Amino acid sequence: MSTSSLSINPALSPPPFFASTSSSCSYKYTPKVFASKVSCFSTSGTSKPSCQICVKVQSLQCNRSKRSKELTVLKVRPFSRRPFLAACTSSDMTIREYREEEEEENPPPLLESETNSRPRRIALFVEPSPFAYISGYKNRFQNFIKYLREMGDEVMVVTTHEGVPEEFYGAKLIGSRSFPCPWYQKVPLSLALSPRIISAVAQFKPDIIHASSPGIMVFGALAIAKLLSVPIVMSYHTHVPVYIPRYTFSWLVKPMWLVIKFLHRAADLTLVPSAAIAKDLQAARVTAANRIRLWNKGVDSDSFHPRFRSQEMRLRLSNGEPDRPLIVHVGRLGVEKSLDFLKRVMDELPEARIAFIGDGPYREELEKMFSSMPAVFTGMLQGEELSQAYASGDVFVMPSESETLGLVVLEAMSSGLPVVAARAGGIPDIIPEDQQGKTSYLFNPGDLDDCLSKLKPLLHNQELRETIGKAARVEMEKYDWRAATRKIRNEQYNAAIWFWRKKRAQFLRPLQWLFRRVFQPPAIEM
Repeated sequence: MSTSSLSINPALSPPPFFASTSSSCSYKYTPKVFASKVSCFSTSGTSKPSCQICVKVQSLQCNRSKRSKELTVLKVRPFSRRPFLAACTSSDMTIREYREEEEEENPPPLLESETNSRPRRIALFVEPSPFAYISGYKNRFQNFIKYLREMGDEVMVVTTHEGVPEEFYGAKLIGSRSFPCPWYQKVPLSLALSPRIISAVAQFKPDIIHASSPGIMVFGALAIAKLLSVPIVMSYHTHVPVYIPRYTFSWLVKPMWLVIKFLHRAADLTLVPSAAIAKDLQAARVTAANRIRLWNKGVDSDSFHPRFRSQEMRLRLSNGEPDRPLIVHVGRLGVEKSLDFLKRVMDELPEARIAFIGDGPYREELEKMFSSMPAVFTGMLQGEELSQAYASGDVFVMPSESETLGLVVLEAMSSGLPVVAARAGGIPDIIPEDQQGKTSYLFNPGDLDDCLSKLKPLLHNQELRETIGKAARVEMEKYDWRAATRKIRNEQYNAAIWFWRKKRAQFLRPLQWLFRRVFQPPAIEM
């Protein structure tokens, strides 16, 4: 077992796991039922509790005082080492509900000294590669690595082998041999469980492992975390159950949810990119609600800026007609993105031009679909060219209903471009209802008339377009990758470690009981 160098406030240690009564506690119980091993009590008396069990009883009683129900408590006899359980009458709290309440116990708040934790070692398992595969999470992980290194942490990145650079902000990079996803050939997958990788991670001695999910590599990350006995955080980036019906058999949705539950219940903490995805995971009971945390959004407002507007790029995107209204879409060209909806939009806007920036398995079919229309497909753009493409359009349209967040929407708004996007997935987290018509617009998914009612005024009214574009830019300046990284590093990782310590102590409890039984010290004769 590797020794962690992480220093955490003792208050972050889990509570004691063997409940015992205190002889100094004056809180009184009135016996109701007696059994051979378990006694049942109801609370009574006015004394204040001082022992751990009685405090819990009083807390449970107070939480349900409005119902005026009799609280009953299952309490193990003093000689038993079994954990304390509580339950109410059949019309009130059940034992199962109590256990769920116990599971939802949160770590204590951080001390002021913990908001700037000392350097630590973090192993990231990211699939597919954030250096080669074009996706919204590419910028998220690249900025995450960058700012972790800036904060003094040692970082190891295990990812799919294609396109892995020799160095990235001083992080140690390891490529794992990959294979194409069966139903999405351009997505490389890898288990990352070769002896070479296990040995490298073991020698690195991580304080915490962080894996992207769902996928194949996350299984390898989980196995290595268990082998090394270190906490593991999983961040959920692709809403696979929504994608499955579009690429393969619908009956696979239920098994996929079971796989996701297995992974994230084994994790110590789950990070999600938006509140909408958090609600979906909670509704599916993927893991305890208190173990699902938000990974705050961010955008590189220096790289995506209105100053990159370029007449030359606009000529390219509009196919030589820069005076025509220009719609821009940036992202992976996949069938799950609902890009066929844009064909219906363009049928109603013969005066407009549209540019697709990006690549993907759906590109060939899209090119055929738009062959008779004024559409430009640039392929993948990066760096300053991508910044120019955003800033040189008139309106950004996002019809996708499956976005876990929609980082391209953030980048478009940061570039001063008004956005018209489907009210689905994580997009409403970026454009809340109170910002409707101020920073951008949302339309009901698949509703052509609703989309056109928001899009046409923007395309034909330059003053409105500029006003909303400027407001969008001001709004995006609030979102900073450095602050988002600091929150994950100093708060969410500490919470994961607290949950891990608690889980480990619970796992060791039977062994501790057995040890006490086998090695019970002999009684001392007086």
